[in-house]
Amino acid sequence: MIQGPLNGIRILDLSRLLPGPLATQMMADMGAEVIKIEDKKAPDYTRFMPPHYNGVGVSFLALNRNKKSITLDFSDDKDKQKFFDLVKTADVVVDSFRPGVLKKLGIDYETAKQYNHSIIYVAVTGYGQDGVYNKNAGHDINYLGYSGVLSMLGDKEKIVKPGVQFADICGGSYPTVMACLAAVIHKKNTGEGQFVDVAMTDCVLPLLSFYMTEGLNTNKYYERQEHPLAGSVVNYNIYQCKDKKWMALGSLEPKFWMNFCMMVNKPEWSNQLLSNEIKAEVETLFLSKDSTEWIALAKQFDACLTPILELNELEKEQYHIDRNNFIEVEHPEKGKLKMINQPIKFAAFDKQTFSYPPEMGADNDEILNNL
Repeated sequence: MIQGPLNGIRILDLSRLLPGPLATQMMADMGAEVIKIEDKKAPDYTRFMPPHYNGVGVSFLALNRNKKSITLDFSDDKDKQKFFDLVKTADVVVDSFRPGVLKKLGIDYETAKQYNHSIIYVAVTGYGQDGVYNKNAGHDINYLGYSGVLSMLGDKEKIVKPGVQFADICGGSYPTVMACLAAVIHKKNTGEGQFVDVAMTDCVLPLLSFYMTEGLNTNKYYERQEHPLAGSVVNYNIYQCKDKKWMALGSLEPKFWMNFCMMVNKPEWSNQLLSNEIKAEVETLFLSKDSTEWIALAKQFDACLTPILELNELEKEQYHIDRNNFIEVEHPEKGKLKMINQPIKFAAFDKQTFSYPPEMGADNDEILNNL
């Protein structure tokens, strides 16, 4: 059993793909007992999606460590009853189906609370349980589009598709963890369960907090790269180096910009804070040195100048080594699997040993036979 602050919490995980499984993995890392429940006829697609590692989809391996796995057939009344018997023992059910699917299967919140009045259901969907688009299919890029976040990515000529899943993770996984924990605290205080609606489109809107608060109240709506934090100023931007690598300059405050000007022997630039008049000069300056030279120079000045690391550089970066941000989990037959560590560190649980993602139905006997 994983030792952590969520010891004693049991979560039934009906979710698939990315947002739900990453959320439940985080809570499993924190000590919750997470039981992944898959349909015998239609398991989590990520088990089989390429690319593969040791015969299993890398996506599945990335999102399902520290969990137990059982299989049920919800068209079978006996298996459905097993699910409700599990509900009696559980704190939370997490699902990621479209609204109405669980009701069609007969395992929805209203039915489940007849077996456990304090059960918590957390549903993570693209557009929520109500509203004009609630039954529509969608993926990360669609939610970013409806939220307006996508409109702010790129330059003035073109919108650029992000290379990572902002809506799935920032709008799905993390809010789902928050929803589960808040509902569990409410249950501890009142004894009441509840249904919690997590819509990824809603949950990425806070990424626009600066932009929209100004726009809603002054009718000033920024275009792409117009806001200072979006790259419209010289002191908060990215620059290419002589070796074709990139540096990130984040000297927003005057003291950091002054330090940068001192670092490059350009005191006359100190009055150009939040401007863009010297952008071309700064670009030319960065092209005069390799990234290694800039990194060495930046260590001598407190100027918020850092390298933009490529993925193959992360494991060797001293920061990530110091923070133990990459770990290995081991399987007796499949060997070691390198993964990203649980990002939140708890002082009381600083030495964790995590378990390999489970085979489908690996815990049927242990869990179902003990009901």
